[in-house]
Parts: sequence; C-alpha cells; structure tokens
Amino acid sequence: MKKKIFSSALALIMAGIVAVSCTGCGGNSSAETSEAKPTATAKSASETVKQTDALSLWKKDAPLKKELTNYIKAVTDKGGKDFIPVEDRIAVFDMDGTLCCETDPGYFDHKLLYHRVMEDPEYKDKASDEEKATAKEIKKYFESGEYPDGLDVKHGKAVATAFKGMSLDEFDAYVKKYRDTPMESYTNMTNGEAFYKPMLQVVDYLNDNEFKVYIVSGTDRLITRGLADGTVDIPLAQMIGSDESLKASHQGKEDGLDYTFEKGDEVITAGEFEIKNLKTNKVTVIAQEIGQQPVLAFGNSSGDAAMANYTINNNKYKTGAFMLCCDDTERENGNLEKAKKMSDSCKESGYTAVSMKNDWTTIYGEGVEYKKK
Repeated sequence: MKKKIFSSALALIMAGIVAVSCTGCGGNSSAETSEAKPTATAKSASETVKQTDALSLWKKDAPLKKELTNYIKAVTDKGGKDFIPVEDRIAVFDMDGTLCCETDPGYFDHKLLYHRVMEDPEYKDKASDEEKATAKEIKKYFESGEYPDGLDVKHGKAVATAFKGMSLDEFDAYVKKYRDTPMESYTNMTNGEAFYKPMLQVVDYLNDNEFKVYIVSGTDRLITRGLADGTVDIPLAQMIGSDESLKASHQGKEDGLDYTFEKGDEVITAGEFEIKNLKTNKVTVIAQEIGQQPVLAFGNSSGDAAMANYTINNNKYKTGAFMLCCDDTERENGNLEKAKKMSDSCKESGYTAVSMKNDWTTIYGEGVEYKKK
C-alpha cells in the first residue's frame, strides 16, 4: 500500500516538473493554457482600459494621446528596449498656460500683485512707489495683451516687497483667499478652478505609471504652491517656481550664518527677489533641485523651450516634449497668432503640438463658459 502511494506521488511530481518545463515553450501545454494565457490576457485588457480611460477628455486622434499612451507602454515594459526604471521617470510641467489659464486677463501671480497693491484696503495705502509703478505696467499688459520687456523682473521684485514679513502660512492663506475669487472672463469658475482638466488627466496618468511629476513655473514658488495645492496631485516639494528670500522671524538684519533659528521663530518672507524661473533658469533649477534630466516636458511658450530642449537632447532614455497652442477662441481666451507661432516652433524643434481647440473634449468642464468680448 505504501509503495503504491509513493508511486502515485512520484508520478504527480514528475508531471508537475514536465508542466513547468514546458511553460514558455513552443507547444501549448496545459499549464500554459490554463494559467499563463489568461493572466497575460487579463493584464492586457486592464492596460487597455487604463490607457483609454486615463485620457478620456482627449479626442481619440489627438497626437498627445496617441504618443503618450504608446510612450508609457514602451517605457514601463521591463523587457523592452525603452524601459525606464521608476527612479528615472521624471516629468516636468510649466504651470501658467500649460496646466491653468494665463489669460484672464493675465498671469495669476500678476493679478494677485495688482490686487495687493491697488485694491487691498489693508495694503494699498502702504504700497511703495515702485510697487505702484509695476502695478500700472501690469494693468497696461492686461489691457493690451502684450507683455513688456523687463516686467518679469519688476514683478518679481514687487512681489517680494509687497508681501515682505508674512509667515509662510499667512502668505499661503492670502494666495488661497484670492484664488477663490471669480475669473473675470468665465462663468461659474474661480481662479483656483481654472486648471485645464485634460492636462490634469495627464498628470494623473503619469502618477499612475510611477512618474515623479514636477511643476517648474515662472510664478513665485510660494504662489505656485498656494494656487496648485489641492488641485494638481503632487506634493508641495515638487512645485518649483521663482524665488524670493526668506528668513527667521527674529533674525532681523543678521546674516543666516550668524543667526541660529530658535524656539518661537518661524520662517517669513524677507523682501528680496532672487531669481525669475524662466528659460535657461528652468534648466539650472531642475539640475539643482531635481538632480536628474527629465524624460518628459510640457510647456506652452518660448519661456519653456529651454526646459524642453534640455529634456529631449542628449538623453539616454526615450523622451518627449509637448507644447500647448492657445488656438481655442470659443471656450478659452485664445490667440491664433501666438498659437500658429508655437505650432510652427514645434515642427522646427521636435516638440508635439497640443491643440486646445481640436484635441480636447472640454477645457474646464461642464457649466463653465467663456464670455467673449
């Protein structure tokens, strides 16, 4: 009896060995048919659903949708030649005009400064002559749509001085209070809700595929965080912008090397503008703060070209750069001349152009309408 049981067990073991050895061979073994194929089919189906639904607000023939889904397939395939390890999956996004509206009638941080200097009853009488002069220049930019040379630095300096002495929590609260005000040119939408829903899908899609996503904006870093917090699904530490100086609240005029942060101190704004994070400054800040070359870049203007070029050139991995073209004049305050210029630039530079008009099924979602002037 024992001998019979031993023989049966040995037979079962040998059958198992044969089944395992046939897995992956040319023939259709029972093990391969009943286990390997259904698993592969299920995985393929789930990937297809994920890729289709993840960018549901993009039209089927939108170039970004096609290219990005194919790209994700390639770089997440461990056995493929284009596989990118998780730790090297870095994507960088500009914010204004790329993730959110920048034309109502101008950049969010410019509107915020104008409000602070010219409209805020608690500050407007304290505003300096330089801050008021910058605010008036901003007003001209709003009215003409033309951004004057040198305003970017003037604006950065005015932000630093106009919000000097605030704790980080106070500054954040101020930004968030203003972001809850209505958008001038749209119905049923606040400044904080003016994010492009199709682009937020892109961020989520990359998050789902284990990319580390960064905002690299020309907007002040603290304002970037206050505006994007709770809407763009990335940590505050991954939101980079232009910088102003900070110090300890009891530090006074002492240098940071001479002063020790102590109990009762908090970090406050110190009033000095440090750097405008545009063009090649975006490249250097990526190198300093991220420490890795991105593999994907998303922007919308010449101020983002350096970041895009840094991403797609001399990179050991498969890369992509995408630029939004503001060609929708029905749902958005678009500019066809600027859109054409950006589209032409994409062809010359190897970027993929994104048409807001032709590629998106919606911009801000249902119930929001652009009030054409």
